[in-house]
Amino acid sequence: NIETNHATLAGHTMMHELEYARIQGALGSIDANTGDLLLGWDTDQFPTDIYLTTQCMLVILKQGGLAPGGVNFDAKVRRESFEPVDLFYAHIGGMDAFARGTKIAAAIRKDKVLDDVVKKRYASFDDGIGRKIEEGKVTFADLEKYMLEKGNPAANTSGRQELLENIVNDYL
Repeated sequence: NIETNHATLAGHTMMHELEYARIQGALGSIDANTGDLLLGWDTDQFPTDIYLTTQCMLVILKQGGLAPGGVNFDAKVRRESFEPVDLFYAHIGGMDAFARGTKIAAAIRKDKVLDDVVKKRYASFDDGIGRKIEEGKVTFADLEKYMLEKGNPAANTSGRQELLENIVNDYL
């Protein structure tokens, strides 16, 4: 079970936490909430950030859904919102944010606009030492020996983060 606010408090993004859990075969449910990035404690606010819900749903859809768990609103209304109707608005807003994030993520996946960029970014893991790293067949000592024999590292290539952010923004 991954919680947005806990990821934030750990210094990670929710997308990072979800993707790592997915890769490890351990993504079964999420606590769909958010927090105040400046406070430093677990505020369990209802999710309203479409960018965040889109990122969450990109990972969940990539996995084919959540099972046996699901999306749980581990959230509460703010202190200023104390009437019963506020809880209604909070749930509707959270559900709408995830519904919209799902539609946007589905469109991004359907159009495959991120696939080539990600594939190129991680191409060095398709063979050679990269593949051995992914397969868990090398130690730090092996990597040290590899780099000492190889000499200079390969030139870096741009991750094109701004391009990727702009592509996602086009869908929002």
